[in-house]
Amino acid sequence: MAFPESYGWDDHWKEVWKETGFEERGLLPVRMTADYGQQFKVATGSGEYKGETSGRLRHLIEKETDLPAVGDWLAAELLPGERRVRVHGVLPRRSIISRKAAGTPIREQIIAANIDVLFLVTSLNFDLNIRRLERYLIMAWNAGTQPVILLSKADLCSADFRLRALADVSLAAPGVPIHIVSAQTGEGMEAAASYFREGKSGALVGTSGCGKSTLTNWLMGSELQHTSGIREDDSRGRHTTTHRQMFLLPGGGILIDTPGMRELQLWDGEEGCAVLEAVDSGILDAGRLTGYRKTQRELAFLERKEKSRSISGHPAGVGRKTKKERRSKHWSYED
Repeated sequence: MAFPESYGWDDHWKEVWKETGFEERGLLPVRMTADYGQQFKVATGSGEYKGETSGRLRHLIEKETDLPAVGDWLAAELLPGERRVRVHGVLPRRSIISRKAAGTPIREQIIAANIDVLFLVTSLNFDLNIRRLERYLIMAWNAGTQPVILLSKADLCSADFRLRALADVSLAAPGVPIHIVSAQTGEGMEAAASYFREGKSGALVGTSGCGKSTLTNWLMGSELQHTSGIREDDSRGRHTTTHRQMFLLPGGGILIDTPGMRELQLWDGEEGCAVLEAVDSGILDAGRLTGYRKTQRELAFLERKEKSRSISGHPAGVGRKTKKERRSKHWSYED
């Protein structure tokens, strides 16, 4: 399959492209494949080129989230004699994976755009956190993408541990596909790869060291992403991926690897003036805020049920251990 179809260009995007009028201006569709902060790359029919936004586009952009993000389809001008393009427009997005950026003022951070499947990756060790996993589910549902949970590094845990983890994750994510995988042994990897088809895009999200880069290398069939182990004292990983990057898989499909997120900041359940101002100013989409509130109510109900029993089987509050003690025996249900 040739570009742009190999990168997900389909009848939907063809119709959108016709409506924009970009073709009449001599522009070409390209897809953003990597974000390095001040610089980015795009896929074209002649390979990957460096990209820059035109002065007019920067002037027209009203908020940070309108800037090109990995996964976006862009209208670009190929600069003669250079492996660079100048971007003049961003096509309307099918889906947006985003979170609340750290710090103030409140702003939305785009992680990836136009994603069909969002893989929520978490290690099968004591860093497994059910509450954090629920936040990732909120991210997927609000974006309108299909969530798939990958319990990674299965080769590093016992059979009993993985069964208990699978049971608890299944309770927290009813109806969501869950796969126990190990890129080292190949366990479950064919099932994970089955979600990728020609033109379909998937993204990996999870904490640092959860195995995203190792999974990417397995799917690509080569060591493209740097990997590192986990710390033995707390089962947590080290940062390896430092930027968002798209890969065209040998068997078809598109994969986006993202940097690890220790803290997944979503919009506050009890919104203050700053959040409401973000909606009024257009920084935060009102529809996504409504979706978040609905999901939060559902999670609050599940959490109240969860509090009726502790991990050890005792009534809530009885025999409660410190966080360090719990981590030594089980994964976390805390924020």
